[in-house]
Amino acid sequence: MTTEIIKYLTVYLSSTIKVIFGCLLGTGYGHHFLITGVLTTLGMMTSVYIVTYFGTNIRHASQAVLRRKQRNIFSRKSRQYVRVWQKYGMPGIAFLTPLLLMPIGGAVIANAFGAKKKDIFKYMWISCTFWGFVLSALVKFAGHWIPFLDLP
Repeated sequence: MTTEIIKYLTVYLSSTIKVIFGCLLGTGYGHHFLITGVLTTLGMMTSVYIVTYFGTNIRHASQAVLRRKQRNIFSRKSRQYVRVWQKYGMPGIAFLTPLLLMPIGGAVIANAFGAKKKDIFKYMWISCTFWGFVLSALVKFAGHWIPFLDLP
């Protein structure tokens, strides 16, 4: 019983970092893809909520520590984010977050562009639910094509 709870928590917590980690772990543990999809979605949304509600405090604390190092604001990557934001808005950032970014990164970008919390949560929930279940199903049913995965 305890090992099952630990397995569920591992899938959930790994999804707060990167969505595909939760999908791979859930499938590796032999969970049904629907359970893996739910845990992945909840894990991702946990990190989105934390960053959205406490992101300002975290940013101010980190800037106080990292004030010594000056970074270039206009990098190639930041310009790409601006282009996605200008063309697609919050739905575009939310759609790309599980695929290209970490959940934390998508929430940081959405907050940096000044999206409303209501919109962040709405579009991230839609995107997380969609990609959580799609990626879980892909790993479960097409994972045997990936040579380094020894899935059940």
